[in-house]
Parts: sequence; structure tokens; C-alpha cells
Amino acid sequence: MTEPKPLYWKPEPGIGYTVVRRPDGGMALTFTDLSDVTIQHWHDFALEHLLGSDRLTRNLYDLRQVKEIPEKAIHTALEANSDPAARSIRVAVVVASDQVANAVREIYYAVVPETSAAIKILTDIDAAEAWLSRPLDQMV
Repeated sequence: MTEPKPLYWKPEPGIGYTVVRRPDGGMALTFTDLSDVTIQHWHDFALEHLLGSDRLTRNLYDLRQVKEIPEKAIHTALEANSDPAARSIRVAVVVASDQVANAVREIYYAVVPETSAAIKILTDIDAAEAWLSRPLDQMV
């Protein structure tokens, strides 16, 4: 088994998310807010992690504590996921409700680039884990 990529994240005051390494080598990010400071910090962190991305990574974004997802956050995620290195990433995004999920899907899937990570937006954490654990040929 290859060693997991180092996790270049550290907690900072005022940042509304945490990151831990998943057992499969991916990351689990838990958000408590999507303030401008949090979005910018995440954006910089995400782009840094795309550098040298050379194998499948399964990431879980838990946004259930965030009741509304600002359009700015969705567009920032689109920009980060448009990097060609994002093709090797599978992302399950878990949100608080069907209403939030539908709003995010409406914006995100309307303009998702072909080079994007494979992304699924869900409201159930167990369904997200099940989707992430599927074989590669069943990811879409």
C-alpha cells in the first residue's frame, strides 16, 4: 500500500472547516460555515492538494451544518474542480436537506466542466460513503 499524501492543513482561527485523512487515503472535510474567509482558505487548500495528484482520491465534504450554500461557494468549487488534476478525484458532498441539494445541483451541474472531479450531491452520509466505496467503473 502506498503512503497517504501528507495532509497540509492546520486549524486556523476563523476558518469554518476541518480536514482529516480518510482510511482510504482521501480527505473528509467538515464545514460549519461558508464565510468568505472559509471559502478562500478552502480554495487555496484545495488547489495546493491538486498539485501532484496522481491517483484516485475519494473525498467527503460534509456540509450538513451549513443551512444555505452561497452561490459564490459553488462557483469557487467549480473553479477548483475545473483543474485537469481534478479528474482523479471522486467527491461526495453531503448537505442538510433536499432543498439545499437541489439548489446546489441546479447551479453546479448546469456548468460543471468535463475535466471536473466526479461529484455526487447527497443528503445522507451513509449513501455518500457507499457511493465513494464503489469501484471506479461505477463512480458516475
